[in-house]
Amino acid sequence: MAAGGIGGHDEKEQTLNQLLSELDGFDPREGIVILAATNRPEILDPALLRAGRFDRQVLVDRPDKIGRQAIIKVHLAKIKTAPGIELEKVAAITPGFTGADLENLVNEAALIATRRGGDEVTMDDFTQAVERLVAGIEKRSRVLNPHEREVVAYHEMGHALVASALPGADPVHKVSIIPRGIGALGYTMQRPTEDRFLISSGDLKNKMAVLMGGRAAEKLIFGEVSTGAADDLDKATEIAREMVTRFGMVEALGQAVYERRRHAFLGEAALGMKSKEYSEETAREIDMAIKSLISEAFAKATEVLTSRRDDLEGGAKLLLEKETLTPDEFPPLAPIGRDIDQAAE
Repeated sequence: MAAGGIGGHDEKEQTLNQLLSELDGFDPREGIVILAATNRPEILDPALLRAGRFDRQVLVDRPDKIGRQAIIKVHLAKIKTAPGIELEKVAAITPGFTGADLENLVNEAALIATRRGGDEVTMDDFTQAVERLVAGIEKRSRVLNPHEREVVAYHEMGHALVASALPGADPVHKVSIIPRGIGALGYTMQRPTEDRFLISSGDLKNKMAVLMGGRAAEKLIFGEVSTGAADDLDKATEIAREMVTRFGMVEALGQAVYERRRHAFLGEAALGMKSKEYSEETAREIDMAIKSLISEAFAKATEVLTSRRDDLEGGAKLLLEKETLTPDEFPPLAPIGRDIDQAAE
């Protein structure tokens, strides 16, 4: 046992030491090349990466849009597709997918086509496959009472209308009140137009506003809020905390990092240990800044929906009737100032 009663990592350290000894024991004249792979490079011991050991590092990251097109093309060779399939559009709705995810996507689309009795896989099959992988399986057996369906319809339409009104937000692809997965009673699917590697503070604030759009719609229409925004609040709080503690985006706290990404390991993960490198006074300022950012996002979402209340009510009623809507079926879902066709590109 280590000091303080916390279990030590003797086995881990012994394994590491033995590996280092073996690496140093190779004769460089023998022409032996050692390769290794990991998906947790951030927790590797620095001794492994010094010159003479694993000193050459090759990053294999998630594929970008062009890479996703190439991977999808390889897997499409196994199935029969409809003439109208555009790889660029399939790649556009799969940001963040790995090669394995894309292979699974193609297989899932083929299964969906088979279930409907089709002879070939269509673009709609791919869209349904993405929804199934991202949001979960449809749960039509989960019957909501009329009031719950109405709340969910306004909630999802709130997300969609705020997303369509704010610059930089990903275009809305589909809005649905069909329950999916374990706890999702509805969902708003957005489709990025491009891969992004830098996000401004304004874009992050707009993203938070979109997340708060569902709760803002509930408050505006029903005068109270429900538990349906639990996941939205979790994501909005995480964005706000990152803005405050990691990205230095709050002027009052200065250009400083207060929390680093820490990857819990072994005993620390079990005990939930977390290092705090700031005072109680600073901790209070961080809490207040996070609260302020979330309140600002909620106010922005409320302002947008108040100005678009007619669209909110009309969209919710149409959503209750059809259960699923796209910008083609309800034009106000398209980004303001742009054509629906442009938004779908």
